[in-house]
Amino acid sequence: MLKDITIGQYFPGDSVIHRLDARFKIIFSIIAAVMLFTAQNFIGLGVAAVFILMCYAASGIQFRMILKSLKPIIPLIIFTGVLNLFFIKGEEILFSWQFITIYTEGAKTSAFMMTRIITLIVGMSLLTYTSSPIMLTDAIESLLSPLKKLRFPVHELAMMMMIALRFIPLLIEETDKIMMAQKARGANLDAKGLIKKAKALIPILIPLFISAFKRANELALAMECRCYRGGEGRTRLKKLKASVIDFFAFGLVLCVFGLIIMNNIVFGK
Repeated sequence: MLKDITIGQYFPGDSVIHRLDARFKIIFSIIAAVMLFTAQNFIGLGVAAVFILMCYAASGIQFRMILKSLKPIIPLIIFTGVLNLFFIKGEEILFSWQFITIYTEGAKTSAFMMTRIITLIVGMSLLTYTSSPIMLTDAIESLLSPLKKLRFPVHELAMMMMIALRFIPLLIEETDKIMMAQKARGANLDAKGLIKKAKALIPILIPLFISAFKRANELALAMECRCYRGGEGRTRLKKLKASVIDFFAFGLVLCVFGLIIMNNIVFGK
């Protein structure tokens, strides 16, 4: 069901990962993404994957959430794997049948790219799992604060990003409710064929768009009623403060990054 998708959800907790400064967690996520794209072999990806799994264990987030975070991108993973499998040529033929030829290099590249995407999504999901939208908004605004000197609307940008992120689970939940309501009215949402499936989406998309615009209008009215006028002069209930744990975690992430770079130098591809 769509409600099993966990993109953008926050799971409250009191773990070490939860207590880290949100600014550092955003920086860690950026470093992790660079780290994964820097890795040139399975050893490097394995080091990054083990480190991310250790972070999940330290956060107290259940490992079944990893599978839920991967659910929306399964088609992308399969598409990437098939694309690399059939279109990358090599010298050693692994499988050949009529016009289909699969090379060993293509199979290795396909497995490598699929592993990289899975590890990337799992690692990025930990950021929203352990950070509330408010903390992420404050963190993004703090990191982009130097742009305020150029009259860049930093607060408004951070607010829009977090509202969009927060609306993802709400829209998924709303879509699930609309689908169940339409099925109860006799709608055939399991039709086969591309054209029939497109037609079956119409009774879902129209109420979903109406509901999304209604929620957006209610949110705008609520912000106006609370005299929201942007970030100028606003105070915060919880101020972001870096601690020794944040700098220790930063050093640990850099050490893992260093291991991957050394692995690339020693073993290469």
